[in-house]
Amino acid sequence: VQLQASGGGLVQAGESLRLSCAASGRGFSTYGMGWFRQGAGKEREFVASTSPSGGGASHAESVKGRFTISRDNAKNMVYLQMNSLKYEDTAVYYCAATTTGLAVTRDGLYGYWGQGTLVTVSS
Repeated sequence: VQLQASGGGLVQAGESLRLSCAASGRGFSTYGMGWFRQGAGKEREFVASTSPSGGGASHAESVKGRFTISRDNAKNMVYLQMNSLKYEDTAVYYCAATTTGLAVTRDGLYGYWGQGTLVTVSS
C-alpha cells in the first residue's frame, strides 16, 4: 500500500486542521492505520491509530480530547481532525499502515509510511 498525507499548514494556536491520508493499492480495509509525528530535534511519537474497520481507536494522552482519527474505507482515506492546536503540536505528521489488524501504537509494527505533512502552530 502507498500512502500520501496532506492537509498540513501554518495555523495559530487554538485553531483546527484536518489531515488526510490517501491510500492506494489493494486491501486498505484490512490495514490498521496510524498517525505519528516528529518535531524538530525530537523522536517520532505516536499520535493516533484506528483498527481496520474503524471500530477501534487509540489516541496519545497528549492529544486526547483534541484530536480524532477516522477512516473511510470506501474512499481509502484516513483522517486526523486536530482541534485546539497548541504550539507543541508543531511537527511533521506521518500516516502509516500496519498489517496487524489492530489499532496499534508502536511505530515498529507499521510497515508502510507516507511522506509526511508539516503542521506549524504559531503561539
